[in-house]
Amino acid sequence: MAVSAYPIVMALAYASFAGFSLLNLTTALSAYAAVLLGAVLITWHESKLPYRREWKPAAAEVGADAAFLGAVQIGVPLLLSVTLVVALADFFRAEGLVLRNLWPQQLPVWAQAALMMLAADCGRYWLHRAFHRFSPMWRLHAVHHSPHRLYWVNVGRFHPLEKAIQYCLDALPFALVGVSGEVLAAYFVFYAINGFYQHSNCLVRLGLLNYLIAGPELHRWHHSELPRESNNNFGNNLIVWDLLFGTRYLPEDREVGPLGLLNRAYPMGFWAQMRTPFMSDLQSGTGDP
Repeated sequence: MAVSAYPIVMALAYASFAGFSLLNLTTALSAYAAVLLGAVLITWHESKLPYRREWKPAAAEVGADAAFLGAVQIGVPLLLSVTLVVALADFFRAEGLVLRNLWPQQLPVWAQAALMMLAADCGRYWLHRAFHRFSPMWRLHAVHHSPHRLYWVNVGRFHPLEKAIQYCLDALPFALVGVSGEVLAAYFVFYAINGFYQHSNCLVRLGLLNYLIAGPELHRWHHSELPRESNNNFGNNLIVWDLLFGTRYLPEDREVGPLGLLNRAYPMGFWAQMRTPFMSDLQSGTGDP
């Protein structure tokens, strides 16, 4: 199960996405239904085959992470990315406002989604490095690095300002060059399921896929409390840009140690973390290499 779960869950999510589309659900609803199925399966995986039993969260922690997941990871993309950008893409295409000849619309949907993932991950890679390198950006990004354990619900622990900045390099540029709603939705399904697995407390063994996918085995090191370890594995969906620029990090002889920020007293509540990036007297540790 540790070897096969990730590809099986991803395949089931895409099969359900295709099935719901055949039932005449809208593209956005089909994508959300597929992602919901993935979340249920990953929750089951966490309960049956956890990576670390001590990473099981307390109820208060789940409540705070659920608030982030709903408000930031679902709410912000719903307003700015998935629904809005799908609508914008269709509007631009209908009105002839797309920048033509910049996107290979003749390719199959799966090929366009793969190309979009590769291109989007390049921008997100450099943006992610900037969030670790520059102090004002790190203060926003520290919110995401504050958890002391990983489980799939805390994938949404981002400050909404950072999430809005990410949006500028994710769906919006591709809508402007005429990427269809179907391609955007196919990208979103992978983005969500892989993100859930990245942060999950699931025992997985991706093997050679660790040279292609930015999965949980790699991403746990990115959440190490030690900056020399966490300043690696910046890939959002793919690890190929880390490979190219020398920031892939996956030791074979040991497991990751404590996670989180150097400041173990960093506030963890939802409303508290809306304010932490603007609290000049709060030390969150450093994201600098």
